[in-house]
Amino acid sequence: MKRYGNLFENICEFKNLLISYKQAADCKRYRPYTLDFTYDLEGNLLKLRDELLNKAYRHGPYHEFYVYDPKKRKISAAPFRDRVVHHALCNIIEPIFEKTFIYDSYACRIGKGTHAAINRLTGFLRERERE
Repeated sequence: MKRYGNLFENICEFKNLLISYKQAADCKRYRPYTLDFTYDLEGNLLKLRDELLNKAYRHGPYHEFYVYDPKKRKISAAPFRDRVVHHALCNIIEPIFEKTFIYDSYACRIGKGTHAAINRLTGFLRERERE
């Protein structure tokens, strides 16, 4: 079995946190919460890293709101700094778990998703029709 070193230290690395910030900010760069975090980006990332390493990090409260397209749904959104931590965690563990998934698992996977699943199913159905 391949060794991955100290996963927790990899999650807490400044470089990983910076990449995670960029992922969390993607398409949300000018939102007030993103701008607030970005204003002191280095300080916020260092503080986050220190909180994680010292096991003092606490997840903040979710912001809840409703969307009405196509029907009313309640959305619970994590604070921006917590989304940075979520990305930091996923950046490290995703490559490890990805190798263990079966090919036809489509949820939350790079290069997969609803459209890929539908295309695969359509291919199976067309094969079945030819038999």
